[in-house]
Amino acid sequence: MGKITGFMEFERVEEGYKPVPERLKTYKEFVIGLDDAQAKQQSARCMDCGTPFCNSGCPVNNIIPDFNDMVFRADWKDAIDTLHSTNNFPEFTGRICPAPCEAACTLNVNDAAVGIKSIEHAIIDRAWHEGWVVPQPAAHKTGRRVAVVGSGPAGMAAAQQLARAGHDVTLFEKNDRVGGLLRYGIPDFKMEKSHIDRRVDQLKAEGVTIRTSVLIGEFPADSKVTNWAKETISATQLKKDFDAVLLTGGAEQSRDLPVPGRELNGVHFAMEFLPQQNKVNAGDKLKAQLRADGKHVIVIGGGDTGSDCVGTSNRHGAASVTQFEVMPQPPEEENRPMTWPYWPLKLRTSSSHEEGCVREFAVSTKEFTGEKGKVTGLKTVQVEFKGGKLVEVPNTEKEYKADLVLLAMGFVNPVATMLESFGIDKDARGNAKASTEEQGGYATNVPKVYAAGDIRRGQSLVVWAIREGRQAARAVDEFLMGSSELPR
Repeated sequence: MGKITGFMEFERVEEGYKPVPERLKTYKEFVIGLDDAQAKQQSARCMDCGTPFCNSGCPVNNIIPDFNDMVFRADWKDAIDTLHSTNNFPEFTGRICPAPCEAACTLNVNDAAVGIKSIEHAIIDRAWHEGWVVPQPAAHKTGRRVAVVGSGPAGMAAAQQLARAGHDVTLFEKNDRVGGLLRYGIPDFKMEKSHIDRRVDQLKAEGVTIRTSVLIGEFPADSKVTNWAKETISATQLKKDFDAVLLTGGAEQSRDLPVPGRELNGVHFAMEFLPQQNKVNAGDKLKAQLRADGKHVIVIGGGDTGSDCVGTSNRHGAASVTQFEVMPQPPEEENRPMTWPYWPLKLRTSSSHEEGCVREFAVSTKEFTGEKGKVTGLKTVQVEFKGGKLVEVPNTEKEYKADLVLLAMGFVNPVATMLESFGIDKDARGNAKASTEEQGGYATNVPKVYAAGDIRRGQSLVVWAIREGRQAARAVDEFLMGSSELPR
Protein backbone atom coordinates (compact mmCIF):
# COMPACT_ATOMS: atom_id res chain seq x y z
CA MET A 1 0.00 0.00 0.00
CA GLY A 2 1.81 3.04 -1.29
CA LYS A 3 0.22 5.72 0.90
CA ILE A 4 -2.07 4.76 3.76
CA THR A 5 -4.08 7.98 3.63
CA GLY A 6 -3.93 8.40 -0.15
CA PHE A 7 -7.59 7.60 -0.74
CA MET A 8 -8.54 10.45 1.60
CA GLU A 9 -6.03 12.98 0.28
CA PHE A 10 -6.29 12.64 -3.50
CA GLU A 11 -9.14 12.94 -5.96
CA ARG A 12 -9.57 10.73 -8.98
CA VAL A 13 -7.69 12.06 -12.02
CA GLU A 14 -9.15 11.23 -15.43
CA GLU A 15 -7.16 10.81 -18.61
CA GLY A 16 -7.47 13.84 -20.87
CA TYR A 17 -8.78 14.25 -24.42
CA LYS A 18 -7.56 16.41 -27.25
CA PRO A 19 -10.10 19.14 -28.21
CA VAL A 20 -13.05 17.97 -30.29
CA PRO A 21 -12.28 20.15 -33.36
CA GLU A 22 -8.74 18.76 -33.45
CA ARG A 23 -9.59 15.08 -33.04
CA LEU A 24 -12.44 15.14 -35.58
CA LYS A 25 -9.86 15.87 -38.28
CA THR A 26 -8.06 12.57 -37.78
CA TYR A 27 -8.56 8.89 -37.01
CA LYS A 28 -5.64 8.84 -34.59
CA GLU A 29 -6.04 8.17 -30.86
CA PHE A 30 -6.76 11.33 -28.90
CA VAL A 31 -6.57 10.18 -25.26
CA ILE A 32 -3.89 11.94 -23.20
CA GLY A 33 -2.56 9.37 -20.74
CA LEU A 34 -1.42 10.00 -17.18
CA ASP A 35 2.10 11.31 -16.65
CA ASP A 36 4.32 9.73 -14.00
CA ALA A 37 3.20 12.12 -11.25
CA GLN A 38 -0.48 11.60 -12.03
CA ALA A 39 -0.06 7.81 -12.15
CA LYS A 40 1.70 7.85 -8.78
CA GLN A 41 -1.01 9.99 -7.23
CA GLN A 42 -3.78 7.84 -8.70
CA SER A 43 -2.14 4.61 -7.51
CA ALA A 44 -1.80 6.16 -4.03
CA ARG A 45 -5.61 6.10 -3.80
CA CYS A 46 -5.59 2.27 -3.82
CA MET A 47 -6.37 0.98 -0.31
CA ASP A 48 -4.84 -2.50 -0.79
CA CYS A 49 -8.12 -3.97 0.49
CA GLY A 50 -8.09 -7.14 2.51
CA THR A 51 -10.57 -8.48 -0.04
CA PRO A 52 -9.80 -6.65 -3.29
CA PHE A 53 -13.05 -6.85 -5.23
CA CYS A 54 -11.29 -5.29 -8.22
CA ASN A 55 -9.50 -8.62 -8.75
CA SER A 56 -12.74 -10.56 -9.07
CA GLY A 57 -14.40 -7.73 -10.99
CA CYS A 58 -11.68 -8.06 -13.62
CA PRO A 59 -12.34 -11.07 -15.90
CA VAL A 60 -8.61 -11.82 -16.24
CA ASN A 61 -8.14 -11.31 -12.48
CA ASN A 62 -5.44 -8.68 -12.80
CA ILE A 63 -3.42 -8.33 -9.59
CA ILE A 64 -4.44 -4.71 -9.27
CA PRO A 65 -3.38 -3.69 -5.74
CA ASP A 66 0.11 -5.07 -6.41
CA PHE A 67 0.77 -3.16 -9.62
CA ASN A 68 -0.78 -0.03 -8.10
CA ASP A 69 1.77 -0.21 -5.30
CA MET A 70 4.60 -0.78 -7.79
CA VAL A 71 3.59 2.28 -9.80
CA PHE A 72 3.49 4.35 -6.60
CA ARG A 73 7.07 3.23 -5.90
CA ALA A 74 8.07 3.87 -9.55
CA ASP A 75 8.86 0.18 -9.97
CA TRP A 76 7.50 0.11 -13.53
CA LYS A 77 9.37 -3.03 -14.59
CA ASP A 78 7.80 -5.18 -11.88
CA ALA A 79 4.47 -3.51 -12.61
CA ILE A 80 4.45 -4.70 -16.24
CA ASP A 81 5.65 -8.17 -15.23
CA THR A 82 2.76 -8.39 -12.77
CA LEU A 83 0.28 -7.10 -15.34
CA HIS A 84 1.53 -9.50 -18.02
CA SER A 85 1.19 -12.43 -15.63
CA THR A 86 -2.59 -12.27 -16.06
CA ASN A 87 -3.13 -10.23 -19.23
CA ASN A 88 -1.36 -10.85 -22.54
CA PHE A 89 -2.41 -7.54 -24.09
CA PRO A 90 -2.83 -4.67 -21.59
CA GLU A 91 -2.59 -2.12 -24.40
CA PHE A 92 -5.92 -3.47 -25.73
CA THR A 93 -7.75 -3.50 -22.40
CA GLY A 94 -6.12 -0.26 -21.24
CA ARG A 95 -7.76 1.46 -24.19
CA ILE A 96 -11.11 -0.20 -24.87
CA CYS A 97 -12.12 -2.19 -21.79
CA PRO A 98 -15.09 -0.62 -19.94
CA ALA A 99 -13.24 -1.37 -16.67
CA PRO A 100 -15.52 -3.59 -14.58
CA CYS A 101 -12.62 -3.59 -12.11
CA GLU A 102 -13.35 0.07 -11.33
CA ALA A 103 -17.04 -0.64 -10.76
CA ALA A 104 -15.93 -3.24 -8.19
CA CYS A 105 -13.34 -0.98 -6.51
CA THR A 106 -14.04 -0.70 -2.78
CA LEU A 107 -13.51 3.06 -2.94
CA ASN A 108 -16.39 3.17 -5.43
CA VAL A 109 -18.83 2.38 -2.60
CA ASN A 110 -19.02 6.06 -1.62
CA ASP A 111 -16.37 7.86 -3.67
CA ALA A 112 -14.81 7.89 -7.14
CA ALA A 113 -13.08 4.60 -7.96
CA VAL A 114 -9.32 4.31 -8.38
CA GLY A 115 -8.41 4.95 -12.04
CA ILE A 116 -7.26 1.37 -12.59
CA LYS A 117 -7.68 1.44 -16.36
CA SER A 118 -5.61 4.60 -16.74
CA ILE A 119 -2.85 3.11 -14.57
CA GLU A 120 -2.85 -0.06 -16.69
CA HIS A 121 -2.64 2.12 -19.80
CA ALA A 122 0.34 3.99 -18.33
CA ILE A 123 2.14 0.77 -17.38
CA ILE A 124 1.97 -0.88 -20.79
CA ASP A 125 2.83 2.31 -22.70
CA ARG A 126 5.87 2.74 -20.45
CA ALA A 127 6.84 -0.90 -21.03
CA TRP A 128 6.78 -0.54 -24.81
CA HIS A 129 8.74 2.72 -24.60
CA GLU A 130 11.40 1.12 -22.41
CA GLY A 131 11.69 -1.99 -24.62
CA TRP A 132 10.49 -4.38 -21.92
CA VAL A 133 7.95 -6.14 -24.13
CA VAL A 134 10.02 -8.79 -25.87
CA PRO A 135 9.36 -12.22 -27.41
CA GLN A 136 9.38 -15.15 -24.99
CA PRO A 137 9.97 -18.23 -27.15
CA ALA A 138 9.69 -21.64 -25.54
CA ALA A 139 12.92 -23.21 -24.32
CA HIS A 140 11.78 -26.65 -25.45
CA LYS A 141 9.40 -27.80 -28.19
CA THR A 142 6.80 -30.50 -27.59
CA GLY A 143 6.34 -31.59 -31.19
CA ARG A 144 2.57 -31.14 -30.87
CA ARG A 145 0.70 -29.11 -33.50
CA VAL A 146 -2.23 -26.84 -32.60
CA ALA A 147 -4.52 -24.90 -34.93
CA VAL A 148 -6.13 -21.75 -33.54
CA VAL A 149 -8.96 -20.51 -35.77
CA GLY A 150 -9.75 -16.83 -35.37
CA SER A 151 -7.19 -14.13 -34.61
CA GLY A 152 -9.14 -11.81 -32.32
CA PRO A 153 -8.02 -11.28 -28.73
CA ALA A 154 -9.08 -14.81 -27.70
CA GLY A 155 -7.16 -16.41 -30.55
CA MET A 156 -4.09 -14.22 -30.11
CA ALA A 157 -3.95 -14.89 -26.36
CA ALA A 158 -4.41 -18.64 -26.83
CA ALA A 159 -1.81 -18.80 -29.59
CA GLN A 160 0.72 -16.96 -27.46
CA GLN A 161 0.16 -19.15 -24.42
CA LEU A 162 0.35 -22.38 -26.42
CA ALA A 163 3.50 -21.27 -28.24
CA ARG A 164 5.16 -20.43 -24.93
CA ALA A 165 4.25 -23.94 -23.75
CA GLY A 166 6.33 -25.28 -26.64
CA HIS A 167 3.65 -26.28 -29.13
CA ASP A 168 3.81 -25.55 -32.85
CA VAL A 169 0.89 -23.15 -33.27
CA THR A 170 -0.74 -21.98 -36.49
CA LEU A 171 -3.14 -19.05 -36.19
CA PHE A 172 -5.75 -18.91 -38.97
CA GLU A 173 -7.68 -15.76 -39.90
CA LYS A 174 -10.30 -15.40 -42.65
CA ASN A 175 -9.62 -11.66 -43.08
CA ASP A 176 -6.54 -10.24 -44.74
CA ARG A 177 -5.07 -9.00 -41.46
CA VAL A 178 -4.84 -10.32 -37.90
CA GLY A 179 -7.00 -8.90 -35.11
CA GLY A 180 -10.61 -9.91 -35.66
CA LEU A 181 -13.03 -7.25 -34.42
CA LEU A 182 -10.10 -5.41 -32.82
CA ARG A 183 -8.87 -4.83 -36.36
CA TYR A 184 -12.10 -4.23 -38.26
CA GLY A 185 -14.68 -3.43 -35.57
CA ILE A 186 -12.92 -1.00 -33.22
CA PRO A 187 -12.30 2.42 -34.83
CA ASP A 188 -8.71 3.57 -35.06
CA PHE A 189 -9.46 6.63 -32.95
CA LYS A 190 -10.19 4.27 -30.04
CA MET A 191 -7.26 1.93 -30.71
CA GLU A 192 -4.70 2.37 -33.46
CA LYS A 193 -3.85 -0.86 -35.23
CA SER A 194 -0.11 -0.47 -34.66
CA HIS A 195 -0.78 -1.97 -31.22
CA ILE A 196 -2.01 -5.18 -32.89
CA ASP A 197 0.88 -5.17 -35.37
CA ARG A 198 3.46 -5.07 -32.57
CA ARG A 199 1.86 -8.09 -30.93
CA VAL A 200 1.72 -9.92 -34.25
CA ASP A 201 5.47 -9.41 -34.59
CA GLN A 202 5.90 -10.77 -31.06
CA LEU A 203 3.77 -13.83 -31.83
CA LYS A 204 5.82 -14.59 -34.93
CA ALA A 205 9.07 -14.24 -32.97
CA GLU A 206 7.68 -16.70 -30.44
CA GLY A 207 7.13 -19.28 -33.17
CA VAL A 208 3.46 -18.76 -34.10
CA THR A 209 2.74 -19.33 -37.79
CA ILE A 210 0.09 -16.88 -39.03
CA ARG A 211 -2.06 -17.58 -42.07
CA THR A 212 -4.51 -14.92 -43.18
CA SER A 213 -7.27 -14.98 -45.83
CA VAL A 214 -7.94 -18.64 -45.00
CA LEU A 215 -11.47 -19.94 -44.43
CA ILE A 216 -11.93 -22.97 -42.22
CA GLY A 217 -14.94 -25.16 -42.93
CA GLU A 218 -17.30 -25.91 -45.80
CA PHE A 219 -19.02 -22.83 -47.25
CA PRO A 220 -21.69 -22.54 -49.95
CA ALA A 221 -20.39 -21.44 -53.33
CA ASP A 222 -22.47 -18.25 -53.15
CA SER A 223 -21.22 -17.30 -49.67
CA LYS A 224 -20.03 -13.68 -49.49
CA VAL A 225 -16.88 -14.56 -47.56
CA THR A 226 -15.62 -16.89 -50.32
CA ASN A 227 -15.33 -13.90 -52.63
CA TRP A 228 -12.20 -12.63 -50.93
CA ALA A 229 -10.71 -15.69 -49.20
CA LYS A 230 -7.57 -16.96 -50.89
CA GLU A 231 -7.85 -20.48 -49.50
CA THR A 232 -10.38 -22.77 -47.86
CA ILE A 233 -9.46 -25.69 -45.59
CA SER A 234 -12.09 -28.23 -44.61
CA ALA A 235 -12.76 -29.10 -41.00
CA THR A 236 -11.82 -32.71 -41.74
CA GLN A 237 -8.45 -31.70 -43.18
CA LEU A 238 -7.69 -29.38 -40.25
CA LYS A 239 -8.38 -32.13 -37.70
CA LYS A 240 -6.17 -34.46 -39.72
CA ASP A 241 -3.25 -32.01 -39.87
CA PHE A 242 -3.25 -30.91 -36.20
CA ASP A 243 -3.19 -32.62 -32.82
CA ALA A 244 -5.74 -30.14 -31.43
CA VAL A 245 -7.98 -27.41 -32.81
CA LEU A 246 -9.15 -24.35 -30.88
CA LEU A 247 -11.96 -22.28 -32.39
CA THR A 248 -11.87 -18.62 -31.29
CA GLY A 249 -13.97 -16.84 -33.89
CA GLY A 250 -16.28 -13.96 -33.08
CA ALA A 251 -20.04 -13.61 -32.71
CA GLU A 252 -20.45 -11.93 -36.08
CA GLN A 253 -24.14 -12.48 -36.83
CA SER A 254 -25.58 -8.98 -36.42
CA ARG A 255 -29.04 -8.56 -34.90
CA ASP A 256 -31.39 -7.39 -37.64
CA LEU A 257 -34.44 -5.14 -37.57
CA PRO A 258 -37.12 -6.76 -39.79
CA VAL A 259 -39.54 -3.87 -40.24
CA PRO A 260 -41.11 -2.52 -43.46
CA GLY A 261 -38.54 -0.79 -45.63
CA ARG A 262 -35.56 -2.79 -44.34
CA GLU A 263 -34.58 -3.56 -47.95
CA LEU A 264 -34.08 0.13 -48.84
CA ASN A 265 -30.64 1.22 -49.94
CA GLY A 266 -28.97 3.19 -47.15
CA VAL A 267 -29.97 0.84 -44.31
CA HIS A 268 -26.85 -1.05 -43.26
CA PHE A 269 -25.41 -3.07 -40.42
CA ALA A 270 -22.76 -1.25 -38.38
CA MET A 271 -20.31 -3.97 -39.38
CA GLU A 272 -20.75 -3.01 -43.02
CA PHE A 273 -19.84 0.57 -42.13
CA LEU A 274 -17.06 0.41 -39.54
CA PRO A 275 -14.66 -2.09 -41.19
CA GLN A 276 -14.56 -0.08 -44.40
CA GLN A 277 -13.13 2.99 -42.67
CA ASN A 278 -10.52 0.86 -40.89
CA LYS A 279 -9.50 -0.63 -44.24
CA VAL A 280 -9.16 2.83 -45.78
CA ASN A 281 -7.07 3.96 -42.80
CA ALA A 282 -4.80 0.95 -43.42
CA GLY A 283 -4.23 2.09 -47.01
CA ASP A 284 -6.72 -0.13 -48.84
CA LYS A 285 -8.53 1.20 -51.90
CA LEU A 286 -12.29 0.60 -51.83
CA LYS A 287 -14.47 0.98 -54.91
CA ALA A 288 -17.46 2.47 -53.11
CA GLN A 289 -16.90 3.21 -49.44
CA LEU A 290 -20.03 3.59 -47.33
CA ARG A 291 -19.74 7.14 -45.99
CA ALA A 292 -21.79 9.62 -43.97
CA ASP A 293 -20.58 12.87 -45.56
CA GLY A 294 -23.34 15.49 -45.47
CA LYS A 295 -25.95 12.90 -44.52
CA HIS A 296 -28.50 12.76 -41.74
CA VAL A 297 -27.43 9.62 -39.91
CA ILE A 298 -29.60 7.52 -37.61
CA VAL A 299 -27.79 4.96 -35.45
CA ILE A 300 -30.11 2.32 -33.99
CA GLY A 301 -28.55 0.80 -30.88
CA GLY A 302 -27.23 2.55 -27.79
CA GLY A 303 -24.16 0.43 -27.00
CA ASP A 304 -20.46 0.69 -27.83
CA THR A 305 -20.90 -0.29 -31.48
CA GLY A 306 -23.47 2.46 -31.89
CA SER A 307 -21.10 4.92 -30.24
CA ASP A 308 -18.37 3.88 -32.69
CA CYS A 309 -20.75 4.59 -35.58
CA VAL A 310 -21.41 8.06 -34.09
CA GLY A 311 -17.70 8.88 -33.87
CA THR A 312 -16.97 7.62 -37.38
CA SER A 313 -19.96 9.48 -38.88
CA ASN A 314 -18.82 12.73 -37.28
CA ARG A 315 -15.34 12.25 -38.74
CA HIS A 316 -16.90 11.76 -42.16
CA GLY A 317 -18.68 15.10 -41.78
CA ALA A 318 -22.28 13.98 -41.25
CA ALA A 319 -24.94 16.70 -41.35
CA SER A 320 -26.46 15.28 -38.15
CA VAL A 321 -26.19 12.14 -36.04
CA THR A 322 -29.02 10.75 -33.93
CA GLN A 323 -28.74 7.60 -31.83
CA PHE A 324 -31.75 5.53 -30.77
CA GLU A 325 -31.92 3.25 -27.73
CA VAL A 326 -35.03 1.13 -27.18
CA MET A 327 -34.55 0.99 -23.41
CA PRO A 328 -35.48 3.90 -21.10
CA GLN A 329 -32.79 6.41 -20.23
CA PRO A 330 -30.89 5.07 -17.20
CA PRO A 331 -30.05 7.24 -14.18
CA GLU A 332 -26.96 9.44 -14.35
CA GLU A 333 -25.68 7.87 -11.11
CA GLU A 334 -26.12 4.27 -10.06
CA ASN A 335 -27.61 3.17 -6.75
CA ARG A 336 -24.30 2.05 -5.30
CA PRO A 337 -25.60 0.28 -2.18
CA MET A 338 -27.78 -1.83 -4.48
CA THR A 339 -25.29 -2.56 -7.28
CA TRP A 340 -21.73 -2.52 -5.91
CA PRO A 341 -19.49 -4.43 -6.64
CA TYR A 342 -21.34 -5.46 -9.80
CA TRP A 343 -21.53 -3.63 -13.11
CA PRO A 344 -24.12 -0.88 -12.61
CA LEU A 345 -26.84 0.37 -14.90
CA LYS A 346 -26.28 4.08 -15.42
CA LEU A 347 -26.10 6.64 -18.20
CA ARG A 348 -22.77 6.38 -20.00
CA THR A 349 -21.64 9.18 -22.27
CA SER A 350 -18.77 8.29 -24.56
CA SER A 351 -16.21 10.59 -26.16
CA SER A 352 -18.05 10.09 -29.46
CA HIS A 353 -21.30 11.37 -27.94
CA GLU A 354 -19.46 14.46 -26.78
CA GLU A 355 -18.33 15.12 -30.35
CA GLY A 356 -21.90 15.67 -31.50
CA CYS A 357 -24.94 13.44 -31.21
CA VAL A 358 -28.62 13.61 -30.30
CA ARG A 359 -29.55 10.65 -28.09
CA GLU A 360 -33.11 9.37 -27.99
CA PHE A 361 -34.22 6.78 -25.42
CA ALA A 362 -37.25 4.48 -25.25
CA VAL A 363 -37.63 4.66 -29.03
CA SER A 364 -38.73 1.80 -31.28
CA THR A 365 -38.42 1.97 -35.07
CA LYS A 366 -41.66 1.02 -36.85
CA GLU A 367 -40.79 1.53 -40.50
CA PHE A 368 -38.13 2.80 -42.90
CA THR A 369 -39.44 5.12 -45.58
CA GLY A 370 -37.87 5.98 -48.89
CA GLU A 371 -38.06 7.11 -52.48
CA LYS A 372 -36.83 5.26 -55.58
CA GLY A 373 -35.41 2.48 -53.45
CA LYS A 374 -33.38 4.81 -51.20
CA VAL A 375 -34.07 5.46 -47.53
CA THR A 376 -35.18 9.01 -46.76
CA GLY A 377 -36.52 8.63 -43.24
CA LEU A 378 -38.04 6.41 -40.62
CA LYS A 379 -41.07 6.27 -38.36
CA THR A 380 -40.78 5.66 -34.62
CA VAL A 381 -42.91 5.32 -31.51
CA GLN A 382 -42.09 5.77 -27.84
CA VAL A 383 -42.15 2.63 -25.70
CA GLU A 384 -42.39 1.93 -21.98
CA PHE A 385 -42.28 -1.04 -19.62
CA LYS A 386 -45.62 -2.48 -18.57
CA GLY A 387 -46.02 -5.89 -17.02
CA GLY A 388 -42.39 -6.67 -17.70
CA LYS A 389 -42.73 -5.94 -21.42
CA LEU A 390 -41.99 -3.00 -23.67
CA VAL A 391 -45.24 -1.63 -25.08
CA GLU A 392 -45.95 1.29 -27.36
CA VAL A 393 -47.11 4.58 -25.89
CA PRO A 394 -50.21 5.84 -27.75
CA ASN A 395 -49.95 9.02 -29.80
CA THR A 396 -46.12 9.20 -29.67
CA GLU A 397 -45.42 8.43 -33.33
CA LYS A 398 -42.69 10.54 -34.90
CA GLU A 399 -40.86 10.77 -38.22
CA TYR A 400 -37.13 11.40 -38.66
CA LYS A 401 -35.19 12.36 -41.76
CA ALA A 402 -32.48 9.83 -42.57
CA ASP A 403 -30.06 9.42 -45.46
CA LEU A 404 -28.10 6.65 -43.75
CA VAL A 405 -29.33 4.21 -41.09
CA LEU A 406 -26.83 2.07 -39.19
CA LEU A 407 -28.06 -0.98 -37.27
CA ALA A 408 -25.90 -1.43 -34.16
CA MET A 409 -28.10 -3.61 -31.99
CA GLY A 410 -25.47 -6.19 -31.05
CA PHE A 411 -24.63 -9.66 -32.28
CA VAL A 412 -26.67 -12.79 -31.74
CA ASN A 413 -24.24 -15.66 -32.41
CA PRO A 414 -21.27 -16.79 -34.50
CA VAL A 415 -21.75 -17.52 -38.19
CA ALA A 416 -23.07 -21.06 -38.08
CA THR A 417 -21.23 -22.52 -41.08
CA MET A 418 -17.94 -23.25 -39.34
CA LEU A 419 -19.57 -24.88 -36.30
CA GLU A 420 -21.71 -27.01 -38.59
CA SER A 421 -18.65 -27.98 -40.62
CA PHE A 422 -17.05 -29.46 -37.49
CA GLY A 423 -20.33 -30.97 -36.26
CA ILE A 424 -20.18 -29.01 -33.01
CA ASP A 425 -23.21 -28.97 -30.76
CA LYS A 426 -24.69 -25.50 -30.19
CA ASP A 427 -26.38 -24.02 -27.17
CA ALA A 428 -29.79 -22.34 -27.16
CA ARG A 429 -28.28 -19.11 -28.48
CA GLY A 430 -26.43 -20.73 -31.38
CA ASN A 431 -22.98 -20.58 -29.77
CA ALA A 432 -20.54 -23.48 -29.56
CA LYS A 433 -21.50 -25.67 -26.62
CA ALA A 434 -18.44 -26.10 -24.41
CA SER A 435 -18.12 -26.15 -20.63
CA THR A 436 -15.56 -24.06 -18.75
CA GLU A 437 -14.96 -26.63 -16.03
CA GLU A 438 -11.27 -26.92 -15.14
CA GLN A 439 -10.97 -30.58 -16.15
CA GLY A 440 -11.68 -30.82 -19.84
CA GLY A 441 -12.69 -27.16 -19.98
CA TYR A 442 -13.62 -25.58 -23.31
CA ALA A 443 -13.85 -28.99 -25.02
CA THR A 444 -16.67 -29.39 -27.53
CA ASN A 445 -18.50 -32.63 -28.33
CA VAL A 446 -16.01 -33.22 -31.17
CA PRO A 447 -12.79 -34.97 -30.05
CA LYS A 448 -9.73 -32.68 -29.82
CA VAL A 449 -11.74 -29.61 -30.87
CA TYR A 450 -12.11 -26.75 -28.35
CA ALA A 451 -13.95 -23.41 -28.41
CA ALA A 452 -13.34 -20.15 -26.54
CA GLY A 453 -14.23 -16.47 -26.71
CA ASP A 454 -17.30 -15.04 -28.40
CA ILE A 455 -17.85 -18.18 -30.46
CA ARG A 456 -18.55 -19.98 -27.14
CA ARG A 457 -19.95 -17.30 -24.80
CA GLY A 458 -21.55 -14.95 -27.32
CA GLN A 459 -20.93 -11.23 -27.80
CA SER A 460 -18.74 -10.00 -24.96
CA LEU A 461 -15.78 -7.83 -23.96
CA VAL A 462 -12.18 -8.00 -25.15
CA VAL A 463 -11.08 -8.78 -21.59
CA TRP A 464 -13.41 -11.81 -21.48
CA ALA A 465 -11.95 -12.96 -24.80
CA ILE A 466 -8.41 -12.77 -23.42
CA ARG A 467 -9.47 -14.69 -20.30
CA GLU A 468 -11.11 -17.46 -22.30
CA GLY A 469 -8.18 -17.68 -24.71
CA ARG A 470 -5.77 -18.12 -21.82
CA GLN A 471 -7.93 -20.68 -20.04
CA ALA A 472 -8.61 -22.65 -23.22
CA ALA A 473 -4.87 -22.72 -23.96
CA ARG A 474 -4.29 -24.40 -20.62
CA ALA A 475 -7.05 -26.92 -21.33
CA VAL A 476 -5.52 -27.76 -24.73
CA ASP A 477 -2.06 -28.05 -23.17
CA GLU A 478 -3.43 -30.47 -20.55
CA PHE A 479 -5.09 -32.51 -23.29
CA LEU A 480 -1.86 -32.77 -25.27
CA MET A 481 0.61 -33.24 -22.39
CA GLY A 482 -1.42 -34.70 -19.54
CA SER A 483 -0.72 -31.66 -17.34
CA SER A 484 -0.01 -27.97 -17.80
CA GLU A 485 2.07 -25.28 -16.18
CA LEU A 486 0.17 -22.52 -17.97
CA PRO A 487 -1.84 -20.24 -15.64
CA ARG A 488 -5.58 -20.65 -15.74
